[in-house]
Amino acid sequence: MRAALGAVLRYAGIPAQHSGTLRITFDSSIPLAKGMASSTADIAATAVATARHLGIFLPVDALAALCVSLEPTDSTLFPGLTLFDHLTGATTVPCGGLPGCEILLLESPNQLRTADFHQRDLRPILQGSAPALNRAWQLLQQACKTNNPWLLGEATTLSAVASQQFLAKPGFDALLSIVEGNNIYGINVAHSGSVVGLLLDSHHHDVEKITWQITHHAALAAHWPRYYLLRLIAGGVE
Repeated sequence: MRAALGAVLRYAGIPAQHSGTLRITFDSSIPLAKGMASSTADIAATAVATARHLGIFLPVDALAALCVSLEPTDSTLFPGLTLFDHLTGATTVPCGGLPGCEILLLESPNQLRTADFHQRDLRPILQGSAPALNRAWQLLQQACKTNNPWLLGEATTLSAVASQQFLAKPGFDALLSIVEGNNIYGINVAHSGSVVGLLLDSHHHDVEKITWQITHHAALAAHWPRYYLLRLIAGGVE
C-alpha cells in the first residue's frame, strides 16, 4: 500500500519525500489469502485515495498499470467485468453488462499467498484446457450481453472444472452435485485461492436447503465451515 502511494506520487510528478507527510489508515473486511483479491483491493484503494487527496484524476487504465507494476492484479479494479492480464496488464477486454445473481460464498480456513501460487508454471495445463476456457470466455461474453445468469453459471463452471487440474478444491464433485440437484446457475472458484462460490438467486432457489446440504455433509462442512450470501457487483473502486 505504501508502494502504491509512492507510485501515485511519481505519476503526479510529486517528489517522493512527500510520502512521509501522508498516513495510510487501513480497514478491510475481505478475508486475506483466500483468493478474493484482498491485495488488489488494498493497493487500488490506496492509489485512488492518494489521487483524490492530491486532487488529480487517475484513470482506470493508469490505475491498472500502476497496480500490475507492483504485483499480480485482479480485474476487480475495473468498473465492469473485464478480461485482464493480471501479470502484465497487456490485455484489457470489457465484458459488457452484468447478469443479475447472488453468490453463496464458501470460505475455507486454508490460505494461499498469491506470490507463492505464481511461482508455478501453469502454461502447459492452461494450454491443455484452452478449448474449455475459450468456450467459457464465449459464454461469459454472451451472458453479459444478454443478462443471462444461466450462461454465466455455465461459463464459471467450465472454468472451475479446468482449475481443478492446478488448484483442486476439496469436495468439488459433491459441490457440483449440489449445484445440479438444486438447479442453480453454477459454481465459481478462486483460481489462486481457496474460496468457492455457488451462483444462484435467493428469490428462486432455496438457499436454506442448499446451506443445510453443505453443513450436513461431513466432508463439505469440514472444508467450508463458513458461508455468506452476497450480491454480485460489477467491480471498481468506490
